[in-house]
Amino acid sequence: MPASSSSLAPNLPPLNLLKTFVVVAQTLNLTRAAELLHITQGAVSRQITGLESHLGYPLFVRQARGLTLTPRGAQLLPPIRLAMTQMGEALQRVASHPDTLRIKCPTCSMRWLLPRVIKLQNDRPDMQIELTASVAHGVDFSREHFDAAVVFGRPVESSLHAMHLFDEVLTPVCVPSLLPVRQKEARVTDLADQTLLHPTRDRRDWLLWLKTAGAQTLPSSKSQHFDTLDLAINSALQGYGVAIGDLTLIEDDLQAQRVIAPFTLCVASGATYQLLYPDNPSPALRVAIDFLNQEAQHSRARLDALLAASRQLVRTGA
Repeated sequence: MPASSSSLAPNLPPLNLLKTFVVVAQTLNLTRAAELLHITQGAVSRQITGLESHLGYPLFVRQARGLTLTPRGAQLLPPIRLAMTQMGEALQRVASHPDTLRIKCPTCSMRWLLPRVIKLQNDRPDMQIELTASVAHGVDFSREHFDAAVVFGRPVESSLHAMHLFDEVLTPVCVPSLLPVRQKEARVTDLADQTLLHPTRDRRDWLLWLKTAGAQTLPSSKSQHFDTLDLAINSALQGYGVAIGDLTLIEDDLQAQRVIAPFTLCVASGATYQLLYPDNPSPALRVAIDFLNQEAQHSRARLDALLAASRQLVRTGA
């Protein structure tokens, strides 16, 4: 149940009184504070008196030569000054980019997400969307300033809203000239002279696919390791070797025949791509959620059609 406004801000004094307190505390002079606030000295004095009455303790000691902060006033000044600064910065950001959405995503998902975000922004020029790519998976909305996040991994129970985008389906990919297939389908032995491009240091994606194909060891001693799937795919696109790729992420490259998938065997790893977002999404975020949901449905339908037409799909929890 959402927290009530009273529990989030118990008996807060008016913001104008807090602003006056900060200015007076910085100047320790009512006349100078009045000049900075563009009000009379009497108004400044009344606001400080009103704030002290609201809080129930004095903030300043009045002396002949000016003001000094009481111990409580000195303790109160830093957090209030920081809060006022943060509110000012937040208001400025929103004023300059009223519909900016900040979305975090793993680097590998950029191949799918970026073209669709650009398409949405072309359709809705009033919306600003900032994508932040990260090699880390997951998001903490309480600590990270994002409106939503694409996450990769196994589905987990979460208090956040999760929208399924697509499943990871792995198969080897390479440029057409690297692994010409003369027979109906390539064989694992055809990989013996090829450089295997691994998207992870532990080689788990290749090992999973090979195990499903009936091979217990790597067919080639030549390999290169990368930190992300995207880097491995880009290397495959340049003809440096054979990568293990996700069919949805390389869909555009397959259609344009920049790469081929020479094996019919495809392995669903059990991992998925999901869009996470907190409660009460803004109207702009709701537009993005609905758009990405439609795009994901289209991607899943195209993948299902491809698998049904020419692929052998094996699902595994390994």
